[in-house]
Amino acid sequence: MMPMRRMGASPAKAKAKVKAKAAFVPMKGSPVASVEEWEVRPSGMLVQKRDPDSAPSLAPTIRVRVKYGAAYHEIYLSSQATFGELKKLLSSRTGLHPEDQKLIYKDKVRGSKAYLDLSGVKDGSKMVLVEDAAAQARRFLEMRRQAKIEKASNFISQISLDVDKLASEVSALETVVSKGGRVAEKDVVNLIEMLMTHLVKLDGVVADGDLKLQKRMQERRIQRHVETLDVLKIKNAMPRAADEKMPERQPQAKKRAPPSAVVTTKWEGFDSLFSPAAASTATSAATTASAGSTVSSAPTPKFDWELF
Repeated sequence: MMPMRRMGASPAKAKAKVKAKAAFVPMKGSPVASVEEWEVRPSGMLVQKRDPDSAPSLAPTIRVRVKYGAAYHEIYLSSQATFGELKKLLSSRTGLHPEDQKLIYKDKVRGSKAYLDLSGVKDGSKMVLVEDAAAQARRFLEMRRQAKIEKASNFISQISLDVDKLASEVSALETVVSKGGRVAEKDVVNLIEMLMTHLVKLDGVVADGDLKLQKRMQERRIQRHVETLDVLKIKNAMPRAADEKMPERQPQAKKRAPPSAVVTTKWEGFDSLFSPAAASTATSAATTASAGSTVSSAPTPKFDWELF
């Protein structure tokens, strides 16, 4: 009997697999680029993407003809340059800002970051330059906005310097008053008016972002100085009021009230002018009235009557 062959692949097939593996093993130390690092050229060739920040390689110089209005401009530059670099070269000849230019190549507007060779530009290629009115308007608006921001920033900086000078004067007045001295009230009032003037100027400044934060900081700073001056104004007036003496009031002579008439219910009885008892009774009644007795009722005098 023939010996049974071992189950598995034949020796020919095993050798073929080993050769295939050896053919696809990458070399050690060789860089392997990912799919994202490759790009397709207009000719259909697959090449590795270029890094714009890397050092430029030796590329051939090409001549490009650009039509602007009725004039043609011939520009010489590298074939691997961008349309943005071409716009910068055209700016010196046409007077247009690079952001206001629109380059049309093969009936298609090209972006500033696009490469010439990747877009199919060759030596002797023709393009059309058109002024971009919308981009120009956006650039003017941005320039005005930046100019306003710069003006507001310079204005706030100038106010900050002026407030620094006024703050030193406020500190000097505060030192004098804290030591018990007195300052002129006119100086305090003038400082308050100048600080309030700067506060009004800051209120008219329109700012956003970090500039708005700087504006608020200066406003709070001015308000603190004004509050300090108000306190100094009160303290400065206190010692002056203590030193002043009020004039002494002279006592006024008391007016004597006119004597009031004394009304009594005492009735004097007249019996006889010649009666000694009546005379004595009348005398005692007069003495009681002059003493100012407050007794409401008096005993009725008894008269001695003579019988005939």
